Amino acid sequence: MNNRIMLDLHTHSIASGHAYGTVRENALAASEKGLAGLGVTEHGPGMPGSCHPLYFMNIQYIPRELYGVNIYYGVENDMMPDGTMSLDDRWMSQLDYANVGIHATCYRDQGIEKNTENLIRCMSNPKVFFVSHPDDSTYPLDYAQIVPAAKQYNVALEVNNNTVLSKRKKNWHENIMTYLDLCMRYRTCISVNSDAHDPSTVGRFAEALALLDEFGFDGDLIVNTSEEKFREFIGFGRY
Repeated sequence: MNNRIMLDLHTHSIASGHAYGTVRENALAASEKGLAGLGVTEHGPGMPGSCHPLYFMNIQYIPRELYGVNIYYGVENDMMPDGTMSLDDRWMSQLDYANVGIHATCYRDQGIEKNTENLIRCMSNPKVFFVSHPDDSTYPLDYAQIVPAAKQYNVALEVNNNTVLSKRKKNWHENIMTYLDLCMRYRTCISVNSDAHDPSTVGRFAEALALLDEFGFDGDLIVNTSEEKFREFIGFGRY
């Protein structure tokens, strides 16, 4: 694929409680990889050991540029069993964007219909622009509903390099191929991110891009191939 990924919009630092680099170490790694932007997306308070909501109120004190890389303030907001997210609107209002993600430590499977209903409810939140790794059949989703809803709410579905690299999630390959096909059909956008938990994997996209090449995905639908495209997608500066 000729489209180079210029922003890593899903990364974690030690603030998440289960990652191993600082924001500055991640930014330095992003600079060394030639990235234009880095999203700081710690987990919300629903994740054991993660940040207190006050962290997200104060995130504005992270400089907007480190080592020549533009910094974007985000959250990986964990979906809870009742279909809400663990960081509420009061705190999300401080951020540039939110990813919503399903994690075993915060959510229990409620069947494909309810899982899908809950995720679409989260996607409808105006701060949510991305769904993190919607690729695990441990929490099955109806992609025939998820993809058009993502189009409706201006949300991009993620192809997560950590998923492709680890190959641990249930039916991950089949699921990604299914939603990529639907994204092409509905012209729904995707993002490609590292989900880095250590600076060494910030900006690592090779495995995910190889999967997109295998599929023959249209690179025009990837929102983080340029900073201009990303900023337009999230309406950066309008809020």
